[in-house]
Amino acid sequence: MGSLSATHWIIIALLFLVLFGAKRLPDTARGLGRSLRIFKSEMNEMHNDGDKAAPAAQAPAAQPAATPELPAAQPVAADPVQPAKSDLNKA
Repeated sequence: MGSLSATHWIIIALLFLVLFGAKRLPDTARGLGRSLRIFKSEMNEMHNDGDKAAPAAQAPAAQPAATPELPAAQPVAADPVQPAKSDLNKA
């Protein structure tokens, strides 16, 4: 009773066909496969980053790099071409 038999799988497949249509199912399956591949590669990358970070944590701490300062923000003047909102209300 706990496992699905062949007839259950056929009914599920027919429901998917009815709900999504035969045209959208291949695209949906392709998108799911791509998503799983991306997820798998990201997980492998995370594991590899973790392996590389462990020896680096044992190395002596380097001084943090100085961050370049951003230029000061300049005040923005009103655009002479655009009328002020109060001018629009009068028209």
